[in-house]
Amino acid sequence: MTDTILDPVLDKIDTDLDAATDRLLDLLRIPSISTDRAYKADCDRAADWLVADLQSMGFDAKKHATPGHPMVVAHSGGDGPKVLFYGHYDVQPVDPLNLWDRDPFDPQVEDTPKGRVIRGRGASDDKGQLMTFLEACRAWKAVHGTLPANITIFCEGEEESGSPSLIPFLQDNADILTADIALICDTGMYGDSTPAIITQLRGLLGEEVTIHGPSKDLHSGMYGGIAMNPARVLAKVIAGLHDDTGRITVPGFYDGVPELSNELAASWDDLKFDAEAFLGEVGLKLPAGEQGRRPLEMIWSRPTCEVNGMTAGYTGDGFKTVLPAEARAKISFRLVGQQDPHAIRESFRKMVTDMIPADCRVEFHSHGASAAGQMSTTHPAFAQARHALSDEWPQAAAYVGCGGSIPIAAYFKQYLDMDAMLIGFGKDDDQIHSPNEKYDLSSFHKGTRSWARILHAMTA
Repeated sequence: MTDTILDPVLDKIDTDLDAATDRLLDLLRIPSISTDRAYKADCDRAADWLVADLQSMGFDAKKHATPGHPMVVAHSGGDGPKVLFYGHYDVQPVDPLNLWDRDPFDPQVEDTPKGRVIRGRGASDDKGQLMTFLEACRAWKAVHGTLPANITIFCEGEEESGSPSLIPFLQDNADILTADIALICDTGMYGDSTPAIITQLRGLLGEEVTIHGPSKDLHSGMYGGIAMNPARVLAKVIAGLHDDTGRITVPGFYDGVPELSNELAASWDDLKFDAEAFLGEVGLKLPAGEQGRRPLEMIWSRPTCEVNGMTAGYTGDGFKTVLPAEARAKISFRLVGQQDPHAIRESFRKMVTDMIPADCRVEFHSHGASAAGQMSTTHPAFAQARHALSDEWPQAAAYVGCGGSIPIAAYFKQYLDMDAMLIGFGKDDDQIHSPNEKYDLSSFHKGTRSWARILHAMTA
């Protein structure tokens, strides 16, 4: 059936794909690495680029200074529901450079066995995703002269460096950011052809543990056996974090962890997730989480404890017979339900401290703490978006969980009392945060069409 309002917008997106791709490539050329001070001017330049682009579409767009990198806020005004769209313009560092096939900030469209892709740092996370929404707005404006909703666009410049300015900015600017619902684009698809709406996110707790022993590295022949080795202590700590069934042993860790509902379990079973194929893509085949749990539970709805890195003693080429003076590990916890990250931090630190022998001492350094997020699908926008996405993609849209952590969703609820809907068009093989990051050109194109459909569905 012909839709005289939506169809011309979709046609405009189709005919404007080359120009839209060129605009994305322009933004990708700006090395807006937020965690490295050397790129501060580039982050500022990316914010200016977005302000200019949004102003060209008729948005009232401004750059807002913060103690770190600037925020960009743009308002369309107009009738219809108030919608806040969030994305981030900063990107991850590119090291190691030698693993990239080309300059990370010289993006290009490449032909691959799986189709055409946009290659470059930030292509998928999150500049490409951000631009799908902006391009949908551009097409609406070009065709109808106005947008179907009262839209605020909010672009952050510190997401990849812990968002230190975000909460104060939300608190100070609640009046210009609060809307009927927030849309977040920093997520992905379920497989290559099934669009996904994220309904739950895991929280994140990061801890760095350093165990100090002797005052200096020791000769293992002269001191081995009589001196306590911090690497041995660290190994015992790490080995003790899980029992033989894969459960985490931190006291009180499972307080607030809900069981999967029968309804959600059935919905996830319908997705026919192939754990062996999923792990096979990275050279593994056996799920290693808690025994007796579905593979999707392990990823989406169960908490985890993982060692992200550990160092001790001599790690260079050859061999050096030393007892190290210290041993260090970085450990992260993904959290679900009502788990309290601060209570878990205290329990973890007490557990580790109790395991430290008298001749050693332990030092802790925190790396953030955010609770899990649970989205209520009772807001009518969820059903509207699900229907709109199903009209665009080969498979019907699915409500899914996400193993990652996107604190902004919980912050919108906590500080602005606003529900968030997370929809993105990334794919598992986009290599975000890694060398040779890419974004499928088809995802960019169909993602833009999807946002146009969603805006239409929310306002029809």
